[in-house]
Amino acid sequence: MKVLIVDDSPQALALARARLAEEDVDIICADGGEAGLHAAEEHKPDLILLDVDMPELSGFDVCRALKNDNKLDLIPVIFLSGSDEAQAKITGLELGAVDYVTKPFDAFELRARVRAALRTKRLQDMLIEKAHIDPLTGLSNRLAMMEKLDQEWNRTLRHGRSLSFVMIDVDFFKQVNDTYGHVVGDRLLQGFGRSIMASCRNIDLPARYGGEEFAIIVPDAPAQQAAMLAQRCRAAISQVAVPVGENTVQATASFGVADTELARSQDELLQAADAALYQCKHSGRNSVCIATENCLQTQAGRK
Repeated sequence: MKVLIVDDSPQALALARARLAEEDVDIICADGGEAGLHAAEEHKPDLILLDVDMPELSGFDVCRALKNDNKLDLIPVIFLSGSDEAQAKITGLELGAVDYVTKPFDAFELRARVRAALRTKRLQDMLIEKAHIDPLTGLSNRLAMMEKLDQEWNRTLRHGRSLSFVMIDVDFFKQVNDTYGHVVGDRLLQGFGRSIMASCRNIDLPARYGGEEFAIIVPDAPAQQAAMLAQRCRAAISQVAVPVGENTVQATASFGVADTELARSQDELLQAADAALYQCKHSGRNSVCIATENCLQTQAGRK
């Protein structure tokens, strides 16, 4: 885990680093408030030790900036200060710090407080990760997918790159559940999830959209390239087989693909992929369709 120490005093930075030398952490130092904010944004540390009394940007100012940044606001902060005044401690804790240590600090006390803060951070990270994982398939869930889509959409706007979205629906899945039961259906979905994950690149995000629907966010790829990924997933899914007695149960899936060429917003991107999926369902299933203006018009007419 990474610990960022922010202090305008080189001696204080060296002392804090020395006090934590025996801990199993990577230590990053920043000499002042502005440098501390840049280091936090660059390194995304697991804990920040933040001096209160710094020129230009005080520790309190830095903490306010951190807590107002939704990418950094969950990083725990321990204030370091030469002041033992109760009001200073109250201010620090009310700003969102998890602890307040008075200088000169005892080495054993500082290490104990750092360990406690990092333990809490680990538990927090585990809870956040669990909240973003679909418990059946182990893929990202819809919440995680939408958060990732928001990030990738903003990145696409900044850099002008392509972004594709793939919508996947298992064909005739209700018949599987009705015929063989939900246990068999769940095992199929688990197999589909593994197959989709294995077919994706490291930068793609496969997710369970809900029920028997999956989705894949495909950054830096136009629809034609995403359709090739979809074809790999389609072939892999068709090979998944769940044994039931002496037989096996298999299923296929349909895919709708869209990219930012047809979409002016995230909602339009999802709608375009859904329109392509609808077209796929009505042209035989077990195939991949790329969104076009025509299928969008068909979708609009259906609504």
